[in-house]
Amino acid sequence: MPSNNPGFNTRAVHAGQAFEPRTGAVVPPLHFSSTYAQDGIGNLRAGYEYGRGGNPTRDALQEQLAAVENGTHAFSFSSGLAAEDSLIRALAEPGDHIVLGNDAYGGTYRLINGVLGGWGIGNTPVDMSDHDALQQAIGANKTKLVWVETPSNPMMRITDIAAVAQIAHDAGALLVVDNTFASPALQQPLDLGADVVVHSTTKYIGGHSDVVGGAIVVKNPVLAEAIGFIQFAVGAVSGPMDAFLTTRGLKTLGVRMRTHSENAMAVALWLQQRPEVEAVHYPGLPEHPGHELAKKQMSGFGGMVSVQFTGGENAARTIAEATRVFTLAESLGGIESLMNYPSEMTHASVKGTELAVPVNLLRLSVGIEDTKDLIADLEQAFTKL
Repeated sequence: MPSNNPGFNTRAVHAGQAFEPRTGAVVPPLHFSSTYAQDGIGNLRAGYEYGRGGNPTRDALQEQLAAVENGTHAFSFSSGLAAEDSLIRALAEPGDHIVLGNDAYGGTYRLINGVLGGWGIGNTPVDMSDHDALQQAIGANKTKLVWVETPSNPMMRITDIAAVAQIAHDAGALLVVDNTFASPALQQPLDLGADVVVHSTTKYIGGHSDVVGGAIVVKNPVLAEAIGFIQFAVGAVSGPMDAFLTTRGLKTLGVRMRTHSENAMAVALWLQQRPEVEAVHYPGLPEHPGHELAKKQMSGFGGMVSVQFTGGENAARTIAEATRVFTLAESLGGIESLMNYPSEMTHASVKGTELAVPVNLLRLSVGIEDTKDLIADLEQAFTKL
């Protein structure tokens, strides 16, 4: 690294990215090999034996991920849910219990409740801003993991990471923070007391809607050993090309998040003024209940905005299908703006539960296009109401 205390953007660009010594290539080569020649039985060159156990391109990404999250160990997976599944299997066992936010991502809840529930992992959803309810849920169930998304998907609620970390640790539990929405450019949960950070790197870290991946970052070597064992034993690792694309995206994360945040604020302010809008959920707005906390634990407010309409479900559906710059699609965090109807798309798996998303809500992943074009697109869509 260029200095003893490099800033975020310097870490994002240079961590794990030493030039190739033979040719001097500034961008490290992409290693596709699935296996590696040995100089003798068990005599490995640079520690590489088989692609599931290690790959130089994946290792470079993992070094980069650890650096930007201020962790010491990072693990790159084939998807965000693969990372979550491996994390839980590494740190919990049948009979253990997870407390998670009552507005968690639908895929996370489906994994914890629908898949790992059958393995014997219990769960209790709670409002993470209600610390008394959180303490009661942890104490009543001998909780192993407390699982937080902040900002949450899609209600954009903000959780006090430091306070929840203290509550979890006092009860002997570990705190896991899904940092996908904020990204390490805006929030670093390990510095606030979290034990584990998890990402869907498909989103802001990859940043270009062209790669699927996930990541886990920790500081504790004991946790790292457990996670590393599961990663090797189960094998849901990112492939070399996916790792390379994720590395390339991560290098520009800081500058992209700045534009995402600026555009999202402009869109949120515009939506606030519209009579068709019932509520705008964006932590950058002073009226947001988590605004002051977000200012304290984030360096920016991010690119995600959720909006509810006075016209109910029909209005939300109409807008979702009427935009031209905002593309109706799953996922988020790419350079292009996306529009999502969570009730029937990303959160369909929690319909009928307390995690259900309002049917009049749209989730906007605000991209890096020109602000005026984004607002003009929303304006023309609103004429369809």
